[in-house]
Amino acid sequence: MPVKKHRLPLAPFERILKDAGAKRVSKTAMKEFATMTEEIADDLARDAVKFAKHAGRKTVTGEDIRLAKRK
Repeated sequence: MPVKKHRLPLAPFERILKDAGAKRVSKTAMKEFATMTEEIADDLARDAVKFAKHAGRKTVTGEDIRLAKRK
């Protein structure tokens, strides 16, 4: 199985899990959480870009992000 290179560092994902109540977080848990979060963020970003383009803009706004989240 190929190794997935994350675009973001893993430490913030560990902090998120710990802030959610985890006492300890394995490296595999951090990697999986990062992978899933990046996939969700990619989908959200693509949808937000579609909203901006539909509105005739090149700039993605906070409202585009909010609309994409509701989709």
